Amino acid sequence: MIEHQQLKTLAQTCHWIGGKGWAPATGGNMSVREDETWCWLSESGKDKGSLTAEDFLQVDIKTNHVPSGRKPSAETGLHTLVYRLFPQVSSVLHVHTANATILSRVISTDKLVLTGYEMQKSLSGQVSHLDEVVIPIFDNDQDIDALAKRIEEYAVQNPLRYGFLLRGHGLTCWGNTIQEAARHLEGLEFLLECEMQRRLLERL
Repeated sequence: MIEHQQLKTLAQTCHWIGGKGWAPATGGNMSVREDETWCWLSESGKDKGSLTAEDFLQVDIKTNHVPSGRKPSAETGLHTLVYRLFPQVSSVLHVHTANATILSRVISTDKLVLTGYEMQKSLSGQVSHLDEVVIPIFDNDQDIDALAKRIEEYAVQNPLRYGFLLRGHGLTCWGNTIQEAARHLEGLEFLLECEMQRRLLERL
């Protein structure tokens, strides 16, 4: 059984996300891995700014089965996909920020390429602002199984690091610890905001 402290830490991270306004109107979903078989995912319809450890549901990573019978997030299949693709990942965070949502719509290509920002080094493995950070963009789909299959097919042939954008939907990112996932989220959100402002200023 996952340590209660890990769920408390995830709940605290959710409160931080809620305080930032990154999961409005009960949107977003967050999870932590228990082991190779199970993860714990936020229950559907809950305000992320006020979650407690009891608001996370145990989910089978392979089948998405929820033993409790309670309703997990609609994006459950995306969390379990990340855990299957990357055995080292311990936490997945999905948010609905304005920057992620808008940029994913105005960019017509299938990826956002970031370079030239010092804050790229907030992402694990990034050592220079001269590097490129590639964030894939996938068209949104209410059929989560179909969406997860498209993301999995992409990951087979392309590097998939830090996270991805869902067009008109939001950002999903992850880390090897809850703390690293939160750092990646904050770093990526800052980079998305910078890119949004840069593009707006270029139009003046």
